Parts: sequence; structure tokens; C-alpha cells
Amino acid sequence: MAAKYTMQEMKNLRKEGETLLYPKMVMQDCCGTNELARMIAGETTFSTGEIRGIIGQLAQRMAREMAGGHAVKLEGIGTFTPSLTLKKGKERETPDGEGTRRNAESIEIRSVNFRPAKELVQETSLHCRLERAPKKSKLHVSEYTPEQRLDMAKRFLSEHAMMTVSDYARLVGLSRTTASKELRKWLETNRKDIGTKGKGSHRIYVKAPGAEGKQA
Repeated sequence: MAAKYTMQEMKNLRKEGETLLYPKMVMQDCCGTNELARMIAGETTFSTGEIRGIIGQLAQRMAREMAGGHAVKLEGIGTFTPSLTLKKGKERETPDGEGTRRNAESIEIRSVNFRPAKELVQETSLHCRLERAPKKSKLHVSEYTPEQRLDMAKRFLSEHAMMTVSDYARLVGLSRTTASKELRKWLETNRKDIGTKGKGSHRIYVKAPGAEGKQA
């Protein structure tokens, strides 16, 4: 599937009053940890759970290293470095040295900066196929009725251990946002058939315990 792009207006910093058009990729959704783990598991001998565990441990180890003042470089991915800021309500030091001097208690981690590796950029470019997006976004209208979509979700869960929002969106032909809202609706109205695990961006949908053994 080709990625979409649009041409976005930006001011020309070299010529006042002139605008230029630059290409910008349209982000259609976000591929989360569960989806990545499942895809990697399908291409390796590792299980989805093992991969999720490794990613979780990697994130913790990276945080500890950066907390100690180290940049973290992942070969083929890129380099992560922490950035600092003053805590809310703290006055800045002045260059002339006058006024309050800030100690460590006044400073905290603001963010983590990422610089991609050349290999990651090249690999992304190698696999990227682009097509221009229409000026107006197309509405995602499913060809299935709500009742059919609910049945499709139940059938999917009877054949798979879990279902993500992206799985459901692709399955029934809805946008990811609409699919997420509808899954929450199915969760409220069909608790005997559909359950969840995890929270926030890590939430996945599973067959409810009471639905075990039922026909899809």
C-alpha cells in the first residue's frame, strides 16, 4: 500500500512574502508495540510475548542509561539523547551571573531527542511508495452494517488470540479513529463476547472469558 503525501505551504525564509510548497507525508495511523511484536514474531522464531518483553526491557535500560548522562545508540535505528529544562516556576540564570543560581533540584528531563541512523533513513526510503493524497480527505465509509461489523469482530477473535484497533479498522474498512470508537461501543454493549487487556495505546481486544467455546 502506498503512503500518501500532500504539498504544504511554508514561508520562504530567503524571500519575504513568498511561500513555497514542500511535501509532507500523511500519517494514517500509528503502528504500536503489539503490532510490531506480532509482525516480527511472524518472521522469526521468537514469540510475540518474548518480543514485547525485550522491547519493554530495552526501554527501561535506555531510560536508565540516559538518566546517567549517556546517549544511547541503536545500530541501524539511531541515537537517543535526553534534554533538560527548568522546572515550572523556576527563574532562569542570567549570563552575567547575577541573581539566583539554579541547582540540580531546579532542573528536570524535558524530553528525549532522536537522531535517526543513516541506515534507517535509507531502508525507509527503499520500501516507500508514495502517491499524492486528494485535497480533501476521503471519508472512510464501511461497506458493512454495524451488525455485520460486530459479527466480523467476534469471528476474528474466535480465530485469533487478540485484535488491535488497526486490525479492526482494516477488517471492516473504517478509519482508525472510527474503529477505536466503535470497539469501545462493542465493549460496553457486548461484554459477554468481547474483553480487553492493557490500557491506553497498549489496549488490545480479546474474546471475553464467558465467550470461550461459543461458536463465532
